[in-house]
Amino acid sequence: MTPPPRSAGHRSPGSISAIVLAAGEGTRMRSDRPKPLHLVCGRPMVMHVLHALDGLDVHRTVVVVGHGAERVTKKVQEQSPASLHVTFVEQRVQRGTGDAVIVGLTAFPDDDVDDTSTVLVLPGDTPLLRAETIAGLVHAHESGGHAATVLAARMADPTGYGRVVRGKEGKVLRIVEHRDATDDERDIDEVNTSIYCFRRDLLGPALRRLHPDNSQGEYYLTDVIDVLASTGHRVGAHVLEDPAEVQGVNDRAQLADAEAELRRRTNRRWMLAGVTMLDPAQTFIDVTVDLGRDVTLYPGTILQGRTVIGDGCDIGPDARLVDSVVGPGAVVENCVAHQAEIGEGAHVGPYAVLPAGTQLGAFERTGPFYTGSTP
Repeated sequence: MTPPPRSAGHRSPGSISAIVLAAGEGTRMRSDRPKPLHLVCGRPMVMHVLHALDGLDVHRTVVVVGHGAERVTKKVQEQSPASLHVTFVEQRVQRGTGDAVIVGLTAFPDDDVDDTSTVLVLPGDTPLLRAETIAGLVHAHESGGHAATVLAARMADPTGYGRVVRGKEGKVLRIVEHRDATDDERDIDEVNTSIYCFRRDLLGPALRRLHPDNSQGEYYLTDVIDVLASTGHRVGAHVLEDPAEVQGVNDRAQLADAEAELRRRTNRRWMLAGVTMLDPAQTFIDVTVDLGRDVTLYPGTILQGRTVIGDGCDIGPDARLVDSVVGPGAVVENCVAHQAEIGEGAHVGPYAVLPAGTQLGAFERTGPFYTGSTP
């Protein structure tokens, strides 16, 4: 049973393209794995961003890859929804977010002169971003007739974030990076989340006016806001209610924080869909798992990969099931199973191990310390 669908928010009447920036190396992760492929609740970070786009009518999605380009491309090709029409371009030299978007636009047809459609730009390391938040940003952008709209948030501690600088009547003038900000600008608590909407016919010309005259020597995408505002175009800001939703993941501690929050959301959705959890804090469910109705999950249950649990099952305590299928009414306790099939009404455990390929028939029982064998 699939959880109830999340609200899709406002749908854009126009044409939407998306550029997802996933070229960074992520040195603070201290890993050989490309940063966009680190898992959060069983799904690569960049795939959470792409799935959040799936609720919109996106007709083109460009993923900008760089470090580990082949691995990232392969994984996204395997897992991305077909509706997103994903293509890839490689940023061979990391010269900033502005340069990454310039590279991303090379995947677009060269017909932007009269194209007023919306281009979304998102980082690939915000796995907590919700589909309804993106939809709300697009609606604010298009209904406001803006050249660009920034997804902004207010933070008690904005250290490290670019600040949204406003002028008279609250108009957005520019975004200044923390390291380049004055003391007065650092007192601003409204920050840039690095998620934007742009009008396509204005984005390319504005990008061509960027220069790397900053502390990093990079082409900042944030400078596009200044370019557009200073030439008289309307720039808006859509303020996000929950800033935790757009927290980036740059190290293992932030990865764990994102994992905890997404698991909390996942557990809540399943409980609202008819699943009982004796202790949600000790119940771990990947976003790729499917659960039936009237399932009871005891503490210490870990469900991973493409695991499917039928109606009325009791799972746990202390059960870990990976890519396994459990028939309706089965009981699985104190068990580890990988790629196993457990029939309807079967009773597994306690203290059972089911290796890959194990198949238990309907109403079959295993005793304590059972070690399954493949047929």
